Amino acid sequence: MDKQKEIEVVGLMIEKYCRGNHGSKKGELCPECKELLEYAKQRREKCPHGDNKPFCSNCTIHCYKPDMKEKIRLVMRYSGPRMITDHPVIAMKHLIETKREKKLLEAKKVD
Repeated sequence: MDKQKEIEVVGLMIEKYCRGNHGSKKGELCPECKELLEYAKQRREKCPHGDNKPFCSNCTIHCYKPDMKEKIRLVMRYSGPRMITDHPVIAMKHLIETKREKKLLEAKKVD
């Protein structure tokens, strides 16, 4: 997934999390979630994989600080299943790409 698309999806997920957990209005983020989104953007921009970046869950390089890694994990765990209602195409595409990537990585380990 290219950088801009990935940042857009992470932004949607953080917004969904913020609305559900911090009571923010649609299109707005609380200061904590704004900070997380900015951090995610910075990390994505500096990723050594570029546009060939795997999903973070499949990556061998863990570039998030432990506290931010935990925050984004909570966002993903909360927002992931809920994305299917607001953004079904994005959610299904992500699910398919994740499974495909995981299979490729497993095949490389066997070789």
